[in-house]
Amino acid sequence: MLVLGIETSCDETGIALYDGDRGLLAHALHTQVALHAEYGGVVPELASRDHVQKTLPLVHHVLGEAGVAKTDIDGVAYTAGPGLLGALLVGSAIGRSLAWAWNVPAVGVHHMEGHLLAPMLEDNPPAFPFIALLVSGGHTQLVQVDGIGQYRMLGESLDDAAGEAFDKTAKLLDLGYPGGPALAKLATEGDPTRFNFPRPMVDRPGLDFSFSGLKTFALNTFHEHPEARADIARAFEDAVVDTLAIKCRRALRETGLTRLIIAGGVSANTRLRTQLESMVAKEGAGVFYARPEFCTDNGAMIAYAGHQRLAHGEQESVAIKARARWPMETLTAV
Repeated sequence: MLVLGIETSCDETGIALYDGDRGLLAHALHTQVALHAEYGGVVPELASRDHVQKTLPLVHHVLGEAGVAKTDIDGVAYTAGPGLLGALLVGSAIGRSLAWAWNVPAVGVHHMEGHLLAPMLEDNPPAFPFIALLVSGGHTQLVQVDGIGQYRMLGESLDDAAGEAFDKTAKLLDLGYPGGPALAKLATEGDPTRFNFPRPMVDRPGLDFSFSGLKTFALNTFHEHPEARADIARAFEDAVVDTLAIKCRRALRETGLTRLIIAGGVSANTRLRTQLESMVAKEGAGVFYARPEFCTDNGAMIAYAGHQRLAHGEQESVAIKARARWPMETLTAV
């Protein structure tokens, strides 16, 4: 089955073709970073308009790159939520309309399920069951994954997610947009011994996260030491990474599982990967993640996730649906 995947949940337009026998055939991504940079964050209306302009040209580009005709497509998958509603509606409307015009089934994909399954695109994919650490934008979640659609939420962010905290702390340090990668780059220049930031919620039971207070701690430190931006960035990054690693270790021990995947934009963070690799080695476990280009939003993860559901007979009605909020635990198993 050859599936076209469309991702438009926020500020990146991603298109990909995934074949069940041949794997990923082609993918393309347009980022809106330059469009939103002058505003210091994503402007939803501008994001939606840009998706309208870029989605179909990228579809044609990917079809051409793969040498595939539209008559070869067996199904269309598009991100139906969660995300910015206007942006989601663009991809949903285009994806559902293409499927109708081509007389093939369509399926709306959960954005976080796409991230969760992105490591499956690699040469050494993890086997079920495993623990998934999802760190993407406004989400920080620990999930027990027994199969596709078989998800048990173990813990999640109670306020700011890790990615949000990275971006907001970068903004207060005047590092521009997007802030997360800029903060991580600045942290490489910082002295790891100068400041010791708290590791939130690690001294209490449970697997939930809270990074709002850590962001405030960074702000207060910056007010006291405005010259120490690199040292603050390093202390902040170390605190987030340590917290995520501690909670992942706790999840592995509590469930008895020996496989951990990390997915989402923050999973591209080098210090996080190094810390988790060290932790799982001590625990006798393994860690898996997608290549950096598939950590951020992309069409490949949507095409793959959509393929799994379409191949099991799941499909949407002709109605165009999008959900700004969509609990992952409500997904059906395949």
